[in-house]
Amino acid sequence: MSTRGTKPETMKALVAYNKEKYVFETAYPTPECGSDDIIIKTEACGVCASDLKCSHGAAMYWGDDIQPAWVKPPVIPGHEFFGKIVEMGENVKGYELGERIIADQIVPCGECRFCKDGHYWMCQPHNIFGFQKENNGGMAEYVKFPKTAVISRVPEEMSIEKALLIEPYGCSKHAVDRGNITNEDVVVISGAGTLGLGMVTYARMKNPRRLIVLDMVEARLNKAKEFGADLVFNPGTVDVVKEIQDLTDGYGCDVYIEATGHPSSVVQGLSMVRKLGRFVEFSVFGEPTTVDWSIIGDRKELDILGSHLSPYAYPFVIENMENGNLKTDGVVSRKFAIEEWEKAFEYASGKYGDFKVALVF
Repeated sequence: MSTRGTKPETMKALVAYNKEKYVFETAYPTPECGSDDIIIKTEACGVCASDLKCSHGAAMYWGDDIQPAWVKPPVIPGHEFFGKIVEMGENVKGYELGERIIADQIVPCGECRFCKDGHYWMCQPHNIFGFQKENNGGMAEYVKFPKTAVISRVPEEMSIEKALLIEPYGCSKHAVDRGNITNEDVVVISGAGTLGLGMVTYARMKNPRRLIVLDMVEARLNKAKEFGADLVFNPGTVDVVKEIQDLTDGYGCDVYIEATGHPSSVVQGLSMVRKLGRFVEFSVFGEPTTVDWSIIGDRKELDILGSHLSPYAYPFVIENMENGNLKTDGVVSRKFAIEEWEKAFEYASGKYGDFKVALVF
C-alpha cells in the first residue's frame, strides 16, 4: 500500500520523441509509484547545456556511426530539479509526504563494481534523469525517484533560486576537489558560467594563494570577482598565458580547471600550467580537441584529472548555500513556465547574457 497525496492521472511535460521532435504535452501520463519509489511534484528545473546539446541532436546523446545512442525516447528532459513528495511506495522508509527533496542526477544501478565500491557516480549502465524513458527528468509536473536514487533533503526555507543551483554547484565542488587545492596554490578557472561560478565560490573557501578566472564575457568576469576571484582576465583582449607566467615568476599556475568546453581553453591551459601541475577537465565538448601530448608527459609531467557529476556533494552544498559561504546571488537570471520551454532553451544558450535559466511549476 503506497502513501498517497493528491496526484492527477496526467500532467504537463516536455517530451523528446527523437532528436527532431520535442513536444510540450498537456496530458502526459503521470508516473506510477512502485513499492520502492517516491513521486515528487516538481517545483523547478534548471536548463543545462547538456539539455541544449541533446535537443540539438548531438551524437553523444543520439548516437552516430561510431557511438550508440544513449538517449532512450520518449523521455522527459531535465536533471537539475527538485520538489515535494506527493506519493511513496510501501517499502519507502524515513520520508514523509510534503518533504522537499532532490536527487543526484545519476540513477545508479547498485550492482556494478563502481556502485559496490562506493563510486556510484561512475555506475557502468550510467543512467541519468532526463535521458532514458525509465528515468524521466524534471521538465514535467511530477517525477519518479526509483529505489536507487541518491536523495538529499532541501530545507523548506531555501529559495528556489538557491535550490536550482544545488546540482550545478555539486558538480563544481567535485571538480575543485579533484584539483586538491592548497593555500599555496595559484589556481586558474577557465570559464565563468554557472558551473565556473560555482567553482569560484567554492575554491575561495580553499583559500588559494591566488584565484584567477578567465572568460570572454565581461559580465561573467565581474560576477567572478564578486564571488571571490582575486584577478580576472579576458583571453580575447590580453595574452592570458603571459599574464599568468608574469604573476608566477615564469613558472605557471599550480592548478588549471577547464570549464568552457572549448578546445582553445585546453591548449591554453596546457601552456599555462607549471611543470608537475594539475589540470582538471570538467567540460563536455562539442568537437574533438587536438593537443601536443608531449607537453603532458615529456615536457611537464602533468597530472591530468577528469571530473564527472557531483558525488557526495549535495549535503555540503546545501549547508554552505544556507550559511552564505557559497555565493548564489544573480546566478539564476530568468525563469519560465513549462509552456515557454522553447524560449527558456533559447535564453539558456547564453546569447542574451544569462547564467542559469529555469522552468518553474
